[in-house]
Amino acid sequence: MAADSFTIRRLGPDDVAVMEGMSTMFGHAFSEPETYGGARPSAEYLRRLLGGDNFIAVAALRGDEVVGGLAAYELRKFEQERSEIYIYDLAVAAPYRRQGIATALISQLKVIAGARGAYVIYVQADLQDLPAIELYTRLGTREDVLHFDIAVT
Repeated sequence: MAADSFTIRRLGPDDVAVMEGMSTMFGHAFSEPETYGGARPSAEYLRRLLGGDNFIAVAALRGDEVVGGLAAYELRKFEQERSEIYIYDLAVAAPYRRQGIATALISQLKVIAGARGAYVIYVQADLQDLPAIELYTRLGTREDVLHFDIAVT
């Protein structure tokens, strides 16, 4: 697939249907359809999320089909007047992988981050996810850190 056969678009509050399509695509790509589709938020919740100032959604579309997506959060820092962008989810539907879509999604995020004055974009990758590690190594600097989940209750 050539770059001109898909479009990259930042989603806004009127893009609830596209966001829902992106969630479905994430569920298939991550083999977690229940996580991404079992308790979908309401359309109003998604409108508020997409219209807010700390969530960023970017979709790769082939016509009306969501073939890739990126969900990120802007984290404003307290120690300086700056922010960083955390890529929470990034996926490309299986038939469209290795065609530059993930790189195009990140390129669009870089434009958005620059416009917001962010100083860095960061992302985590599972040690077993070699394609993701290869992509992120090509685009950035690797830091080996530990990640801990702390239960709320």
